[in-house]
Amino acid sequence: MEPILSVIITTHNIVEKDKVDDFNLLITLLSKQTYPEIEIIVIDKASTDETNVLLKDYKNKGYINFFSEPDMNKFDGFNKGVMRAHGKYVAFLSCDDFWHDITAVRDIMTFMESNNADFVYSPAYCCYPTGYVYLFPPVIHAAFQVMPCARQGMIFKKSVIEQLNYFDTKFAYFADFDLIIRMLMKRFKGFYYDTNFTTYKLCESIEKNPEKCTQECKQIFYKNYRGLTALNNDILDKMVKTSEFPQELLQKLAVLYPPEERQQFLNDCEEVHKNRVEAVEEAASLSEQQQT
Repeated sequence: MEPILSVIITTHNIVEKDKVDDFNLLITLLSKQTYPEIEIIVIDKASTDETNVLLKDYKNKGYINFFSEPDMNKFDGFNKGVMRAHGKYVAFLSCDDFWHDITAVRDIMTFMESNNADFVYSPAYCCYPTGYVYLFPPVIHAAFQVMPCARQGMIFKKSVIEQLNYFDTKFAYFADFDLIIRMLMKRFKGFYYDTNFTTYKLCESIEKNPEKCTQECKQIFYKNYRGLTALNNDILDKMVKTSEFPQELLQKLAVLYPPEERQQFLNDCEEVHKNRVEAVEEAASLSEQQQT
């Protein structure tokens, strides 16, 4: 029998937020996947609009199972979904994400089973609120510095999430980044799946709350790296703003990769730092021009 994939989706007042069409597209495309063993679990954050009516209709038609109750944030919802999931594998989507390739799940399940993969990651289209779309290519060797790939384009073994004690819900924006760092530090086996099957929308709250995002990244770095090197606020600022990591830390992180990949890891980290510095300088220059 083929293994079950549990797709966990979080929702909250999607009628009021005008995201019903997005959700309908997501469920429709999941229902058209050629892989037969897909379980759809919707974790609703106690919506106060007509979201529950929509979800009940889908449940009555046999498309989904859903639970509606208060939670801390979407990652708390994802954790609740994992606890209720029957699948060997799990994936995490928001209500306005979708998988545009209807053969993807069958191919990925075959790929994961044949490689005994703990997780897979893939390219994904990222849609900004302005309508701008770009392809987010994975940069797994930079995973300790920046978010290396889209969580929506990843599939995990459920047992891996459980062994890591789930998403850390104190991180409202980047608990998925924290999870990826912890997976790599525990040496779980990840594989690149070289096909883009995902389209997702950038969370608007991330764009609206840059300072909160910065502080959360600093907390994630401190949590995961404080046992490897001395860290203070100035160092953490540089790590977040320009990906400038202490060399002692990079050398220790490099050991987590196979010997033949360690130099590539260090090279990629330096390249990410260089690109981030250039981006910061360009932004400062543009701001200066606008003020004159």
